[in-house]
Formats: sequence, C-alpha cells, structure tokens
Amino acid sequence: MRELAVLENVRAAQAYLDYMQTQGIACTMEREEDAARVFVVNDDDAEQALTVLRHFVQHPNDPKYHQASWDLGKTDRGDLNYQGGGWLIVRNFLFHAGPLTLVVFAACLGLYLLMNMGFFRPIYEALSFFPSFADMQSMQVWRFFSPTLLHFSVLHIVFNLLWWWHLGGLIEDRKGSNKLLTLFIIASILPNTVQFIMVGPNFGGLSGVVYALAGYVWLAGKRDPEQGLGLPNPLMGFMLFWLALGFMDVIGPSMANLVHLFGLAVGLLLAFLDHPKRSA
Repeated sequence: MRELAVLENVRAAQAYLDYMQTQGIACTMEREEDAARVFVVNDDDAEQALTVLRHFVQHPNDPKYHQASWDLGKTDRGDLNYQGGGWLIVRNFLFHAGPLTLVVFAACLGLYLLMNMGFFRPIYEALSFFPSFADMQSMQVWRFFSPTLLHFSVLHIVFNLLWWWHLGGLIEDRKGSNKLLTLFIIASILPNTVQFIMVGPNFGGLSGVVYALAGYVWLAGKRDPEQGLGLPNPLMGFMLFWLALGFMDVIGPSMANLVHLFGLAVGLLLAFLDHPKRSA
C-alpha cells in the first residue's frame, strides 16, 4: 500500500475513492480530524491512481466524480460540493507544477520583490546580460540565461508566471523535468543572445521561454495528441497577436520582441524534432 496525498476535505477524499472503485483500482483513506490520507492498495496501480488524483484536485466538480458516488449509492454523506476552500487551491497549484516549475516561479517572484525593495541595481548588475561583446570572455556564463528571471512591472511578471505555471507544469508532468529544463536553457540562451546582438543588453523576462513553451505544447498537440499536450488554437492565436503587437510598438514600453520570436521558434523546432507526425 502506498500513500498518495493528504486531502483537506474528507468528502472530497471519499469522492475520489468512489471514482477509483468504479475504475477497478482499490484505494482507502485514514481520517485525521478534518483531513484524510489517501492510499492506493496495490503499488502497481500507484502511477495511474496519482494521475487521476492530479486531475481530481484540479477539477473536483467534474461530473464523472459525482456520478461515481451516485452509482455506488454513496450520496448520503452530505453536500457534493467539495471544493475544499483556499487550502485546496494551494494544493491545486502545487499538484499542477513540478519541482522545476516551482523553483523558477519562486526565483522570478523573489527577485521581483527584492528589486522593488531597494535592491534593483545590485540584482540587475549581477544578472543582466553581458554589457558588451568583450565581457563575454569572462566566466560569468550565467548571464546568458539569468536575464530570463528578471521582471520590471506587475503586468510583466503576472503574465509570464501564469503562462509559465500552466505550460511549464504541463510539460513537466507529461515529459519530465529534464525536457522542461532543456526548453528553459535553450529558449533563454539563444533568444537572449540574438536580442543582445541585434538590439542591446537591456532586457529581461521569462517571455521568450513562455513563447517557447507555447510553441512546443501547441505543435506537440498537433503532431502527437496522445502525449497529452496541447494548446487551443484561439490561445495560440492570442500569443501570436500579442507578438505582432510588440513588433508594432503599440503596447507601451519597448519589448524584447526578438526574444519572443526566437523563443517561439525554439519551441516549435524542439516540438517538431520530439514528435514525428503519426501517419494515419
């Protein structure tokens, strides 16, 4: 028997157990005051049970979970609305994001807060791109990707971190931390270098990586839907529209448009290489 998680809402835990019973997977729980420890009985079922649990935490009111309780005649245990309040929202956030997604998220947020608490200059000087070509001969190799962690406005960081959490968490869940790390590094180094060569060293943000993730998830979903990746065409269209607006310079402060463009190209290329199109 293997422990899967601790759910704050006991009714939610029971709904999960009900659904797993309809799937032929035996699970059980141990109550602890207002929470419940959830276990899968057979270790061989652990991976499948955890996958279902992640979906359950993200979509607790999916009709199929309600239906499972009805089918098993267990609807007399109280209200079927088992969202679980604020703590379940936190669990939802953590379940969706893998370790690398969370580390980058925390690093960006922490640096942004420090930069707005009087430490802007030392942080920017330490993590910005190389000031000149001559400085590239130094051993400060982190400067190729560290500007990706810097943000300069609330809108800038909120937009980037929301997309990073969603797309990065999806890739890390489906493809693993190594694939997300590869995307992060390549989509930082290459676009940042192009932006420096063509425009200059004053830029920062996770946007290039976000565009890489969007391109990767979208094309992977088109070429190999069974991988569980995908981005709806309207959302991809919005990303492209936002990219075009940046080049037209009509949405406020100057943006690192080449970072966005080459980040998108990196994501599309890696998705193309990773997902040979399946023949019908």
